[in-house]
Amino acid sequence: MVRAIVQSVADVQALNKKKAATSRQWMLLDSKGESMVLEVSKYDIMHRVGIHARDLRILDPLLSYPSTVLGRERAIVLNLEHIKAVITAEEVFLRNPTDENVIPIVEELCRRLPVRREPAKTVESNGVDPTKLRTSSKSRLLQDIEDEPPFEFRALEVILEAICSYLDARTTELEADAYPALDELTSKISSRNLDRVRKLKSRMTRLTARVQKVRDELEQLLDDDGDMADLFLTRKLAGSSPPVGSSLPSIWEIGSPNTGSRISRVSRASMATYTADNDVEELEMLLEAYFMQIDGTLNKLTALREYIDDTEDYINIQLDNHRNQLIQLELVISAATVIMSMYAAVAGIFGMNIPYPWNSGYNYVFKWVVFLSGVVCLAVFSLILFYARYRGLIGN
Repeated sequence: MVRAIVQSVADVQALNKKKAATSRQWMLLDSKGESMVLEVSKYDIMHRVGIHARDLRILDPLLSYPSTVLGRERAIVLNLEHIKAVITAEEVFLRNPTDENVIPIVEELCRRLPVRREPAKTVESNGVDPTKLRTSSKSRLLQDIEDEPPFEFRALEVILEAICSYLDARTTELEADAYPALDELTSKISSRNLDRVRKLKSRMTRLTARVQKVRDELEQLLDDDGDMADLFLTRKLAGSSPPVGSSLPSIWEIGSPNTGSRISRVSRASMATYTADNDVEELEMLLEAYFMQIDGTLNKLTALREYIDDTEDYINIQLDNHRNQLIQLELVISAATVIMSMYAAVAGIFGMNIPYPWNSGYNYVFKWVVFLSGVVCLAVFSLILFYARYRGLIGN
Protein backbone atom coordinates (compact mmCIF):
# COMPACT_ATOMS: atom_id res chain seq x y z
CA MET A 1 0.00 0.00 0.00
CA VAL A 2 2.74 2.41 0.99
CA ARG A 3 4.73 1.46 -2.06
CA ALA A 4 1.75 2.20 -4.30
CA ILE A 5 1.25 5.61 -2.72
CA VAL A 6 4.95 6.45 -3.15
CA GLN A 7 4.79 5.32 -6.77
CA SER A 8 1.72 7.47 -7.47
CA VAL A 9 3.38 10.51 -5.90
CA ALA A 10 6.46 9.94 -8.03
CA ASP A 11 4.30 9.68 -11.15
CA VAL A 12 2.55 12.95 -10.30
CA GLN A 13 5.89 14.70 -9.75
CA ALA A 14 7.22 13.32 -13.02
CA LEU A 15 4.09 14.52 -14.83
CA ASN A 16 4.42 17.99 -13.31
CA LYS A 17 8.07 18.16 -14.33
CA LYS A 18 7.16 17.08 -17.84
CA LYS A 19 4.48 19.73 -18.08
CA ALA A 20 6.87 22.36 -16.73
CA ALA A 21 9.46 21.29 -19.25
CA THR A 22 7.07 21.37 -22.22
CA SER A 23 5.12 24.48 -21.22
CA ARG A 24 7.06 27.72 -21.59
CA GLN A 25 6.18 31.28 -20.78
CA TRP A 26 6.00 33.63 -23.75
CA MET A 27 4.96 37.24 -24.26
CA LEU A 28 2.88 37.80 -27.38
CA LEU A 29 2.80 41.33 -28.87
CA ASP A 30 0.81 42.20 -31.97
CA SER A 31 0.87 45.09 -34.42
CA LYS A 32 -1.57 47.07 -32.26
CA GLY A 33 0.81 47.11 -29.32
CA GLU A 34 -1.32 44.76 -27.27
CA SER A 35 0.45 42.11 -25.21
CA MET A 36 -0.45 38.85 -23.53
CA VAL A 37 1.53 36.36 -21.43
CA LEU A 38 1.06 32.81 -22.67
CA GLU A 39 1.90 29.41 -21.20
CA VAL A 40 2.32 27.30 -24.31
CA SER A 41 4.45 24.38 -25.41
CA LYS A 42 7.17 24.53 -28.00
CA TYR A 43 5.00 22.57 -30.43
CA ASP A 44 2.34 25.29 -30.35
CA ILE A 45 4.99 27.89 -31.09
CA MET A 46 6.43 25.78 -33.90
CA HIS A 47 2.98 25.35 -35.46
CA ARG A 48 2.14 29.00 -34.98
CA VAL A 49 5.22 30.60 -36.54
CA GLY A 50 6.26 27.78 -38.86
CA ILE A 51 9.77 27.03 -37.62
CA HIS A 52 11.56 23.79 -36.86
CA ALA A 53 12.56 22.42 -33.47
CA ARG A 54 16.25 23.11 -34.15
CA ASP A 55 15.43 26.80 -34.65
CA LEU A 56 13.42 26.94 -31.44
CA ARG A 57 16.21 25.18 -29.59
CA ILE A 58 18.36 28.27 -30.15
CA LEU A 59 16.04 30.19 -27.82
CA ASP A 60 16.36 27.70 -24.97
CA PRO A 61 17.96 29.55 -22.01
CA LEU A 62 19.31 26.26 -20.66
CA LEU A 63 21.46 25.79 -23.77
CA SER A 64 24.40 27.99 -24.64
CA TYR A 65 24.05 29.28 -28.18
CA PRO A 66 25.90 32.27 -29.66
CA SER A 67 24.12 35.39 -30.83
CA THR A 68 22.02 34.46 -33.83
CA VAL A 69 19.57 36.12 -36.23
CA LEU A 70 17.95 33.62 -38.59
CA GLY A 71 15.51 34.40 -41.36
CA ARG A 72 12.91 31.72 -42.04
CA GLU A 73 9.94 31.54 -44.39
CA ARG A 74 7.44 32.99 -41.92
CA ALA A 75 9.52 34.15 -38.97
CA ILE A 76 12.76 35.65 -37.73
CA VAL A 77 14.46 33.67 -34.95
CA LEU A 78 16.49 36.05 -32.83
CA ASN A 79 18.84 35.22 -29.96
CA LEU A 80 20.79 38.27 -28.80
CA GLU A 81 22.04 38.35 -25.22
CA HIS A 82 19.03 38.17 -22.89
CA ILE A 83 16.52 38.75 -25.71
CA LYS A 84 15.17 35.55 -27.21
CA ALA A 85 12.35 36.22 -29.61
CA VAL A 86 10.49 35.03 -32.67
CA ILE A 87 9.28 37.79 -34.99
CA THR A 88 6.59 37.21 -37.60
CA ALA A 89 5.01 39.64 -40.04
CA GLU A 90 2.45 40.74 -37.44
CA GLU A 91 3.51 39.36 -34.03
CA VAL A 92 6.46 39.13 -31.68
CA PHE A 93 6.98 36.24 -29.26
CA LEU A 94 9.36 36.96 -26.39
CA ARG A 95 10.81 34.41 -23.99
CA ASN A 96 11.07 35.14 -20.24
CA PRO A 97 8.93 38.32 -20.28
CA THR A 98 9.26 38.72 -16.50
CA ASP A 99 13.03 39.10 -16.65
CA GLU A 100 14.16 42.51 -15.39
CA ASN A 101 16.16 43.11 -18.58
CA VAL A 102 13.27 42.12 -20.85
CA ILE A 103 10.54 44.22 -19.21
CA PRO A 104 11.84 47.57 -20.63
CA ILE A 105 11.97 46.00 -24.10
CA VAL A 106 8.38 44.84 -23.80
CA GLU A 107 7.30 48.34 -22.85
CA GLU A 108 9.24 49.83 -25.77
CA LEU A 109 7.72 47.31 -28.21
CA CYS A 110 4.22 48.14 -27.00
CA ARG A 111 4.96 51.81 -27.55
CA ARG A 112 6.63 51.65 -30.96
CA LEU A 113 5.04 48.71 -32.76
CA PRO A 114 1.64 50.30 -33.49
CA VAL A 115 1.54 52.34 -36.69
CA ARG A 116 0.36 55.85 -35.90
CA ARG A 117 -1.53 57.32 -38.82
CA GLU A 118 -3.73 60.36 -39.04
CA PRO A 119 -7.43 59.51 -39.34
CA ALA A 120 -8.65 59.52 -42.89
CA LYS A 121 -10.77 62.44 -43.87
CA THR A 122 -14.33 61.67 -44.94
CA VAL A 123 -15.11 62.41 -48.56
CA GLU A 124 -18.58 63.08 -49.84
CA SER A 125 -19.51 60.52 -52.45
CA ASN A 126 -22.34 62.52 -54.06
CA GLY A 127 -21.75 62.56 -57.78
CA VAL A 128 -18.36 60.87 -57.51
CA ASP A 129 -17.49 57.57 -59.07
CA PRO A 130 -16.93 54.92 -56.30
CA THR A 131 -14.00 53.53 -58.33
CA LYS A 132 -12.16 56.83 -58.01
CA LEU A 133 -12.83 56.84 -54.28
CA ARG A 134 -11.35 53.38 -53.95
CA THR A 135 -8.36 54.42 -56.04
CA SER A 136 -7.68 57.49 -53.90
CA SER A 137 -8.05 55.42 -50.71
CA LYS A 138 -5.61 52.87 -52.05
CA SER A 139 -3.15 55.64 -52.96
CA ARG A 140 -3.33 57.03 -49.44
CA LEU A 141 -2.78 53.51 -48.08
CA LEU A 142 0.31 52.99 -50.23
CA GLN A 143 1.62 56.39 -49.15
CA ASP A 144 1.19 55.40 -45.50
CA ILE A 145 3.10 52.17 -46.09
CA GLU A 146 5.97 54.04 -47.69
CA ASP A 147 6.19 56.26 -44.62
CA GLU A 148 6.24 53.34 -42.17
CA PRO A 149 8.66 50.38 -42.28
CA PRO A 150 7.22 46.86 -42.09
CA PHE A 151 6.24 45.39 -38.75
CA GLU A 152 9.19 43.02 -38.53
CA PHE A 153 11.63 45.86 -39.22
CA ARG A 154 10.13 47.96 -36.43
CA ALA A 155 10.36 45.05 -34.00
CA LEU A 156 13.91 44.25 -35.09
CA GLU A 157 14.92 47.89 -34.68
CA VAL A 158 13.58 48.03 -31.12
CA ILE A 159 15.42 44.85 -30.16
CA LEU A 160 18.70 45.89 -31.78
CA GLU A 161 18.49 49.30 -30.15
CA ALA A 162 17.89 47.69 -26.76
CA ILE A 163 20.79 45.27 -27.15
CA CYS A 164 23.24 47.91 -28.36
CA SER A 165 22.21 50.30 -25.59
CA TYR A 166 22.48 47.54 -22.98
CA LEU A 167 25.99 46.53 -24.05
CA ASP A 168 27.08 50.15 -24.31
CA ALA A 169 25.79 50.81 -20.78
CA ARG A 170 27.72 47.78 -19.46
CA THR A 171 30.83 49.08 -21.23
CA THR A 172 30.41 52.53 -19.70
CA GLU A 173 30.06 51.02 -16.23
CA LEU A 174 33.19 48.95 -16.80
CA GLU A 175 35.14 52.01 -17.93
CA ALA A 176 34.00 53.95 -14.87
CA ASP A 177 35.37 51.18 -12.64
CA ALA A 178 38.47 50.23 -14.63
CA TYR A 179 40.26 53.51 -15.32
CA PRO A 180 40.44 54.70 -11.66
CA ALA A 181 41.53 51.22 -10.56
CA LEU A 182 44.31 51.16 -13.15
CA ASP A 183 45.50 54.63 -12.17
CA GLU A 184 45.53 53.59 -8.52
CA LEU A 185 47.54 50.50 -9.37
CA THR A 186 50.19 52.53 -11.17
CA SER A 187 50.59 54.78 -8.13
CA LYS A 188 50.64 51.93 -5.60
CA ILE A 189 51.29 48.30 -6.40
CA SER A 190 49.57 46.17 -3.80
CA SER A 191 47.83 42.80 -3.62
CA ARG A 192 44.46 44.49 -3.20
CA ASN A 193 44.88 46.65 -6.30
CA LEU A 194 46.22 43.75 -8.34
CA ASP A 195 43.26 41.55 -7.42
CA ARG A 196 40.84 44.37 -8.25
CA VAL A 197 42.38 44.86 -11.69
CA ARG A 198 42.35 41.11 -12.29
CA LYS A 199 38.58 40.97 -11.68
CA LEU A 200 38.00 43.98 -13.93
CA LYS A 201 40.05 42.37 -16.69
CA SER A 202 37.93 39.22 -16.41
CA ARG A 203 34.78 41.32 -16.74
CA MET A 204 36.21 43.06 -19.76
CA THR A 205 37.12 39.77 -21.44
CA ARG A 206 33.62 38.37 -20.99
CA LEU A 207 31.95 41.59 -22.14
CA THR A 208 34.22 41.82 -25.17
CA ALA A 209 33.26 38.30 -26.21
CA ARG A 210 29.56 39.15 -25.93
CA VAL A 211 29.92 42.36 -27.95
CA GLN A 212 32.06 40.59 -30.53
CA LYS A 213 29.38 37.91 -31.06
CA VAL A 214 26.67 40.51 -31.70
CA ARG A 215 28.97 42.47 -34.01
CA ASP A 216 29.92 39.35 -35.99
CA GLU A 217 26.27 38.41 -36.44
CA LEU A 218 25.36 41.85 -37.76
CA GLU A 219 28.41 41.85 -40.02
CA GLN A 220 27.46 38.46 -41.39
CA LEU A 221 23.96 39.73 -42.23
CA LEU A 222 25.36 42.84 -43.90
CA ASP A 223 27.73 40.77 -46.05
CA ASP A 224 24.94 38.57 -47.44
CA ASP A 225 22.09 40.19 -49.34
CA GLY A 226 20.21 36.90 -49.40
CA ASP A 227 20.14 36.70 -45.61
CA MET A 228 18.87 40.26 -45.42
CA ALA A 229 16.17 39.52 -48.01
CA ASP A 230 15.03 36.55 -45.90
CA LEU A 231 14.27 38.93 -43.04
CA PHE A 232 11.63 40.78 -45.08
CA LEU A 233 8.67 38.68 -43.99
CA THR A 234 5.96 41.05 -45.20
CA ARG A 235 7.13 40.82 -48.79
CA LYS A 236 7.40 37.02 -48.62
CA LEU A 237 4.00 36.52 -47.00
CA ALA A 238 2.16 39.09 -49.14
CA GLY A 239 2.18 36.75 -52.12
CA SER A 240 1.46 33.57 -50.15
CA SER A 241 -1.67 32.33 -48.45
CA PRO A 242 -2.13 33.39 -44.85
CA PRO A 243 -1.47 30.85 -42.10
CA VAL A 244 -4.44 28.86 -40.92
CA GLY A 245 -5.46 29.93 -37.43
CA SER A 246 -8.84 28.26 -37.02
CA SER A 247 -7.41 25.14 -35.38
CA LEU A 248 -5.47 27.06 -32.75
CA PRO A 249 -6.73 27.48 -29.20
CA SER A 250 -8.26 30.71 -28.01
CA ILE A 251 -5.13 31.73 -26.11
CA TRP A 252 -3.75 33.17 -29.34
CA GLU A 253 -6.54 35.69 -29.70
CA ILE A 254 -5.65 39.28 -28.88
CA GLY A 255 -8.28 41.83 -29.69
CA SER A 256 -9.20 40.15 -32.99
CA PRO A 257 -10.53 36.62 -33.43
CA ASN A 258 -8.47 36.12 -36.58
CA THR A 259 -4.98 36.98 -35.37
CA GLY A 260 -3.40 34.22 -37.41
CA SER A 261 -4.96 35.40 -40.70
CA ARG A 262 -4.33 39.11 -40.42
CA ILE A 263 -2.17 39.49 -43.50
CA SER A 264 -4.20 42.55 -44.37
CA ARG A 265 -4.22 44.92 -47.29
CA VAL A 266 -1.39 46.81 -45.64
CA SER A 267 0.87 43.75 -45.82
CA ARG A 268 -0.24 42.90 -49.35
CA ALA A 269 0.10 46.44 -50.63
CA SER A 270 3.60 46.73 -49.25
CA MET A 271 4.74 44.23 -51.86
CA ALA A 272 4.01 46.79 -54.53
CA THR A 273 6.04 49.49 -52.85
CA TYR A 274 9.25 47.51 -52.24
CA THR A 275 11.42 45.77 -54.73
CA ALA A 276 14.06 43.28 -53.68
CA ASP A 277 16.85 45.83 -54.00
CA ASN A 278 14.99 48.40 -51.96
CA ASP A 279 14.24 45.78 -49.31
CA VAL A 280 17.90 45.00 -48.90
CA GLU A 281 18.84 48.66 -48.98
CA GLU A 282 16.32 49.59 -46.30
CA LEU A 283 17.33 46.74 -44.02
CA GLU A 284 20.98 47.36 -44.76
CA MET A 285 20.68 50.95 -43.55
CA LEU A 286 18.92 49.71 -40.42
CA LEU A 287 21.53 47.07 -39.64
CA GLU A 288 24.43 49.32 -40.55
CA ALA A 289 23.34 51.96 -38.03
CA TYR A 290 23.38 49.48 -35.16
CA PHE A 291 26.50 47.80 -36.53
CA MET A 292 28.29 51.13 -36.22
CA GLN A 293 26.97 51.53 -32.67
CA ILE A 294 28.08 48.05 -31.58
CA ASP A 295 31.39 48.57 -33.36
CA GLY A 296 31.89 51.77 -31.38
CA THR A 297 31.23 49.81 -28.18
CA LEU A 298 33.80 47.24 -29.26
CA ASN A 299 36.29 50.04 -29.94
CA LYS A 300 35.78 51.29 -26.39
CA LEU A 301 36.56 47.84 -25.05
CA THR A 302 39.58 47.59 -27.34
CA ALA A 303 40.87 50.93 -26.05
CA LEU A 304 40.31 49.73 -22.48
CA ARG A 305 42.21 46.52 -23.21
CA GLU A 306 45.11 48.53 -24.65
CA TYR A 307 45.10 50.73 -21.55
CA ILE A 308 45.22 47.63 -19.36
CA ASP A 309 48.07 46.21 -21.44
CA ASP A 310 49.97 49.50 -21.15
CA THR A 311 49.40 49.48 -17.41
CA GLU A 312 50.68 45.91 -17.18
CA ASP A 313 53.78 46.87 -19.17
CA TYR A 314 54.36 49.82 -16.86
CA ILE A 315 53.95 47.60 -13.79
CA ASN A 316 56.38 45.05 -15.24
CA ILE A 317 58.92 47.80 -15.91
CA GLN A 318 58.58 49.00 -12.34
CA LEU A 319 58.99 45.47 -11.01
CA ASP A 320 62.04 44.91 -13.22
CA ASN A 321 63.53 48.14 -11.94
CA HIS A 322 62.99 47.08 -8.34
CA ARG A 323 64.45 43.68 -9.14
CA ASN A 324 67.55 45.31 -10.61
CA GLN A 325 67.93 47.48 -7.53
CA LEU A 326 67.77 44.39 -5.33
CA ILE A 327 70.41 42.69 -7.46
CA GLN A 328 72.68 45.74 -7.11
CA LEU A 329 72.17 45.75 -3.36
CA GLU A 330 72.98 42.05 -3.25
CA LEU A 331 76.20 42.70 -5.18
CA VAL A 332 77.29 45.39 -2.73
CA ILE A 333 76.47 43.20 0.28
CA SER A 334 78.37 40.27 -1.24
CA ALA A 335 81.44 42.45 -1.80
CA ALA A 336 81.25 43.73 1.77
CA THR A 337 80.97 40.14 3.03
CA VAL A 338 84.16 39.19 1.14
CA ILE A 339 86.02 42.12 2.64
CA MET A 340 84.86 41.31 6.17
CA SER A 341 86.01 37.73 5.59
CA MET A 342 89.52 39.02 4.75
CA TYR A 343 89.55 41.15 7.89
CA ALA A 344 88.34 38.20 9.97
CA ALA A 345 91.12 36.03 8.48
CA VAL A 346 93.79 38.49 9.69
CA ALA A 347 92.20 38.58 13.13
CA GLY A 348 92.11 34.78 13.19
CA ILE A 349 95.78 34.50 12.33
CA PHE A 350 96.85 36.81 15.10
CA GLY A 351 94.42 35.29 17.55
CA MET A 352 95.87 31.77 17.47
CA ASN A 353 97.47 30.53 20.77
CA ILE A 354 100.73 29.27 19.25
CA PRO A 355 103.94 30.02 21.23
CA TYR A 356 105.98 32.10 18.77
CA PRO A 357 108.86 34.27 19.96
CA TRP A 358 107.50 37.42 18.30
CA ASN A 359 104.24 37.13 20.24
CA SER A 360 105.76 38.63 23.33
CA GLY A 361 107.20 42.13 23.71
CA TYR A 362 105.53 43.57 20.59
CA ASN A 363 102.22 44.89 21.90
CA TYR A 364 102.57 48.12 19.94
CA VAL A 365 102.24 46.14 16.69
CA PHE A 366 98.55 45.39 17.43
CA LYS A 367 97.31 48.82 16.49
CA TRP A 368 99.29 48.82 13.24
CA VAL A 369 97.93 45.44 12.25
CA VAL A 370 94.36 46.55 12.93
CA PHE A 371 94.84 49.84 11.09
CA LEU A 372 96.62 48.44 8.04
CA SER A 373 94.16 45.55 7.73
CA GLY A 374 91.22 47.96 7.77
CA VAL A 375 92.84 50.22 5.13
CA VAL A 376 93.59 47.31 2.84
CA CYS A 377 90.02 45.95 3.15
CA LEU A 378 88.50 49.34 2.39
CA ALA A 379 90.75 49.73 -0.62
CA VAL A 380 89.78 46.35 -1.99
CA PHE A 381 86.07 47.13 -1.38
CA SER A 382 86.40 50.47 -3.19
CA LEU A 383 88.16 48.76 -6.07
CA ILE A 384 85.32 46.23 -6.40
CA LEU A 385 82.67 48.98 -6.41
CA PHE A 386 84.63 50.98 -8.99
CA TYR A 387 84.92 47.96 -11.26
CA ALA A 388 81.20 47.16 -10.92
CA ARG A 389 80.24 50.75 -11.71
CA TYR A 390 82.67 50.79 -14.64
CA ARG A 391 81.06 47.67 -16.06
CA GLY A 392 77.57 49.05 -15.46
CA LEU A 393 76.67 46.39 -12.94
CA ILE A 394 75.39 48.99 -10.50
CA GLY A 395 73.70 52.32 -11.18
CA ASN A 396 75.29 55.70 -11.06
